[in-house]
Amino acid sequence: MLKRFAPLVPLALVTLLFGCAAHSPVSQQEQQQQAKNSVTAQSSSVLFQDSLYQEEAATNKELASFADGKSYQLPGLADSILERGMSLIGTRYRFGGTSEAGFDCSGFIGYLFREEAGMNLPRSTREMINVDAPLVARSALKPGDLLFFATNGRRGRVSHAGIYLGDNQFIHSSSRKSGGVRVDSLGDSYWNKTFIEAKRALAMAPTVVTARK
Repeated sequence: MLKRFAPLVPLALVTLLFGCAAHSPVSQQEQQQQAKNSVTAQSSSVLFQDSLYQEEAATNKELASFADGKSYQLPGLADSILERGMSLIGTRYRFGGTSEAGFDCSGFIGYLFREEAGMNLPRSTREMINVDAPLVARSALKPGDLLFFATNGRRGRVSHAGIYLGDNQFIHSSSRKSGGVRVDSLGDSYWNKTFIEAKRALAMAPTVVTARK
């Protein structure tokens, strides 16, 4: 019986030694490096949170300034705009289109804001990005905010727009090739790279306007 298990003894010893080695005490130098990495990570987190705080503070200040010092409340119109937009997913892309027969990006936005909020926005993205509406930090986006992108290769030159849905998603009339009206993620590398800025156009909505039933 002993002879039968004899060949397994060296293997067991090697396994035992390896197991001990795997749990050997961390050296003082490694402990110092781990502590340094932890401090660096905590510092980066603090800086990131501070940056978000400053962005949101700037957004709140701009909103307050736009509303003559009054706190801004996001209109319920955002829900109506987005619900109508979602019902149009799959509508074909058509250059210059402003109706359900087909939309380009600014035509889609203009249609929703006109139909659901009684607002007449500029026809082109180049004009739309210049509307007198508060700029919104990316960390402070709310449903209904307008998003602007530079998709034609010219850095900073607006060429596309969409409407923020929430949870880092937005709806837009993308292109003929990609199927027209669709939802995409602002976190996707393409949209993240081409994003320029956001504006809260609904801050310009007449307070007496109510969503259409």
